[in-house]
Amino acid sequence: MTANPADDFQKTPTRLYSLDALRGFDMFWIMGAEEIFHALADATKWGPFVAISNQLTHPAWNGFHLYDLIFPLFLFMAGVSTPFSVGRDLEKGKSRQQLLFRVIKRGLILMLLGIIYNNGLNIKPIAEIRFASVLGRIGLAYMFANIIYLYSVEKWQIFWFWALIIGYWLLLKFTSAPGFPAGDLTMQGNFASYMDRTILPGRLYLKIHDPEGLFSTIPAISTGLLGILTGITLKKTTLTQVQKTLRMAIVGIIFLVLAQLWNLDFPINKNLWTSSFVLNVGGLSLLLMALFYYVIDVLGHQKWAFFFKVIGMNSILIYISGRFIDWEYATKGFFNWLLYFFNDPYKLVVGAICFVFIKWLFLYFMYKKKVFLRV
Repeated sequence: MTANPADDFQKTPTRLYSLDALRGFDMFWIMGAEEIFHALADATKWGPFVAISNQLTHPAWNGFHLYDLIFPLFLFMAGVSTPFSVGRDLEKGKSRQQLLFRVIKRGLILMLLGIIYNNGLNIKPIAEIRFASVLGRIGLAYMFANIIYLYSVEKWQIFWFWALIIGYWLLLKFTSAPGFPAGDLTMQGNFASYMDRTILPGRLYLKIHDPEGLFSTIPAISTGLLGILTGITLKKTTLTQVQKTLRMAIVGIIFLVLAQLWNLDFPINKNLWTSSFVLNVGGLSLLLMALFYYVIDVLGHQKWAFFFKVIGMNSILIYISGRFIDWEYATKGFFNWLLYFFNDPYKLVVGAICFVFIKWLFLYFMYKKKVFLRV
């Protein structure tokens, strides 16, 4: 069983240890690790900790911090698995219609889980329900990227990657919300947020804007497609492992340069998932994938990554677990005695470490029992 679409490697002998580890590294930062560095920055006031703490926040609007990478990196990795899962089933003779049904089902389940994550299981008036979500965007972008993969060859997948982000750029450049000049990219004036206010039912996260809105999911499909194209590269038998690593690294660097150039006209903005943002996080995702792949799968250094693999094997579970497990209560139950040995502000540092550790122990128990949440 698996934690998400990217976990399909578990069913195949070509499963990449590096992908599980990178996914775990990604989830590590939102399962509580960011609080460790916030607490360290507050306790020590040391420059490097303060800098890391700042990077583990989101900019208010335009700009980029490394914390902005967590969400698109996860979507990228879901795409990386597609050639090994959906592609493998195609090779085994399954019809495209069968696989189309499977990817649509997965997308809809993720959307439903996202609504539950946002709102719980309580019955609410529609006006109070937030329908947009992180899991919902992953579900939709994964679904449409996989549909493109099912019905097109590699060169057309590349075409769709660029067509979606260029089209999105042109659309936001020459349109706006009523009463604003064309190309307005403020929260109130941009066309994507206006469309979400118009067509999305329920409430938006920021009332006039939702960072996981429906319209800005369009360029997120390209993030999923980039992962798919990366997976195709990793699956190719005509390339050596070193060549695959170099290809990912070179394209990653090119994307980072292009992102900065595009940023001059279309600012890097996670809230709008701008085209420059797609290239920026795409470049960083490629570089991280190249690094993890080379160190773990090429050089064979795996032991250090086991900590992250345990997290990566049950990533969806740990993401949604906070809605049904009181982790703060569990942390105090196991480690409250330990906190008596520390004074403020270091008590907060130790508490944050214990908070992450108790989650990891839970995931390790699930790993040893071979229990994985499947979507």
